[in-house]
Amino acid sequence: MDLHELEAIAERELAQRPRLRILYCSATGCQASGALEVKRRLEGLLAETGRQVEIDVGAVGCLGLCGRGPIVRIEPSGATFEHVKPDDAGEIVAALDGHACHVARCDQDHPFFTRQLLIVRRHCGLINPDRIEDYIAVGGYRSLYHVIHEMTPAEVIQAITRSGLRGRGGAGYPTGLKWATVAKSPGERKFVICNADEGDPGAFMDRSILESDPHLVLEGMAIAAYAVGAEQGFIYVRGEYPLAIERLQKAIAQARRHGLLGAQIFESGFNFRVDIRVGAGAFVCGEETALIASIEGRRGQPRPRPPYPAESGLWGMPTLINNVETFANVTAIIENGPEWYSSIGTEKSKGTKIFALTGKIRNTGLIEVPMGITLREIVEEMGGGTPDGTPVKAVQTGGPSGGCIPASLFHTPVDYESLAAVGSIMGSGGMVVMDEHTNMVDVARFYMEFCKDESCGKCIPCRVGTVQLLNMLTKLRNRQAHASDLVKIEELCELMRETSLCGLGQSAPNPVLSTLHYFRHEYEELIGAEGDHGS
Repeated sequence: MDLHELEAIAERELAQRPRLRILYCSATGCQASGALEVKRRLEGLLAETGRQVEIDVGAVGCLGLCGRGPIVRIEPSGATFEHVKPDDAGEIVAALDGHACHVARCDQDHPFFTRQLLIVRRHCGLINPDRIEDYIAVGGYRSLYHVIHEMTPAEVIQAITRSGLRGRGGAGYPTGLKWATVAKSPGERKFVICNADEGDPGAFMDRSILESDPHLVLEGMAIAAYAVGAEQGFIYVRGEYPLAIERLQKAIAQARRHGLLGAQIFESGFNFRVDIRVGAGAFVCGEETALIASIEGRRGQPRPRPPYPAESGLWGMPTLINNVETFANVTAIIENGPEWYSSIGTEKSKGTKIFALTGKIRNTGLIEVPMGITLREIVEEMGGGTPDGTPVKAVQTGGPSGGCIPASLFHTPVDYESLAAVGSIMGSGGMVVMDEHTNMVDVARFYMEFCKDESCGKCIPCRVGTVQLLNMLTKLRNRQAHASDLVKIEELCELMRETSLCGLGQSAPNPVLSTLHYFRHEYEELIGAEGDHGS
């Protein structure tokens, strides 16, 4: 495969594409709502009328408004329909000829769409994730070719560093610095790992990327491997994502067949192989050292750091670990330049971030927004507020590791530093909205129960601390607690944060501490009658 062959595939794909296309979202959310039956009905109607050649019914990835699936879009008009039922197929086909269509449409002028800036999700809804030809037709694998033939590994790392890209898995560590550390670390072999063990409740960003644009992640991994000197990559994806796994398997096979993965990529001396490892659903395996242990066939438990994986990771070799969204940003940086990327966002938080907007919100789904946008813009403008118009009480960011931010702080910009300043974190991108009917003690208890169940049990502060915190929150919820118990809860939270082995135990107290800080009155209202005198 060379650049001319790549361009020929793109030209051939575009030339053969029918002018009229009916595109349906084939991601998990829409499939669960009946998208495949809608597709079959559309194909059947076109076959009956002999129009299946001139009109293509094509699968695409996530169109964003996940709570309103199945979603169908007509091209080139761009008309997008929501809550599509199989019986709506006739009206949608008739609409191709200009006839009236009474199927509900998505308002493309709504802030949910207009306020987004698509970098990672730029191909979602445009390409068929099962066809490498679709990805190549929108410019896929050009960045990899450019890197291999026109840049040195050091220049690639410099570009990523200048872009200001930070890890999208939650910690926000500078990506270029991590790549540079792996590149200079001595070792017989080096590895690249894509962390797709997305486990936060309410989060589905990485799943959507893998289901909608798997080649984007593979190309980003290959560029990273070239930069750090690795020839083997692994994608660690949770077993609860069968569609993502299926599409990754297809994408890897297609890339190998076209010479875009494997040996002598683009007729160069660069080799890179990617294999999939399926996780068993342990939340702790999102922690990089626990993930490495799982890939090695051992129990998924974290180990003390240092040494960090960049110096001693998989089988003791230097290992680069980034999450799905981090790798998915790489090709755009190479294509458009680091200065372009660094011009987006804030001084310390560059680029865009994908959030899964869920909970008591009118517009449920995925959004990609520039760093620095405020919580109010996301929740009230893009999200549309609560479905029944009741006031929004709080939003929780960062999953079980994050905090609950009250509506009074919705002027807070969404970036790493600002969210940390109000007691939360960016996390991988979950954003759960709560209305005035939500009890914040119940929220804290829910996340503590989750962390208790997911603790690997290796260290005492996490293994015992999560159980004790859950017991105290339950005691409080049953109105059996004393005022002194609130002090004990805070002390135990601080102990866990300071002494737990890994990020799970260190951050598990965050929902408790943030709700205690901003909604303390809800805790105090549950103190028992004898609370003021209890010890």
